[in-house]
Amino acid sequence: MPAAALKPKPTQSTVKRRVLLDLPYEPVEKRPLPPGRPREWYVTHNRRLKAMRLAIALLDSGVYVPNQARNETIRSTAETIGVHPPSDTTCHMVRALMRYSR
Repeated sequence: MPAAALKPKPTQSTVKRRVLLDLPYEPVEKRPLPPGRPREWYVTHNRRLKAMRLAIALLDSGVYVPNQARNETIRSTAETIGVHPPSDTTCHMVRALMRYSR
């Protein structure tokens, strides 16, 4: 089978903009959220995004186990990457994301 046949086709999300993975952390370009949802949906959505960013930053910094990620560690990582300090609920969500990714 020729090598060109084994090359994966680009997905819809990567066709429009190129993804560079070897660059230092840089926030993704923000897009507006869909209108018409209840306020609680937006709060939860933004909290999940923040928790994902923090979990990725912790994993990149060498914190691989949820019990290593105390609230102080998570908040200092948030300060390092330029995110507002997370609430206790968001810290709990970060640990849950780290737990379920294993």
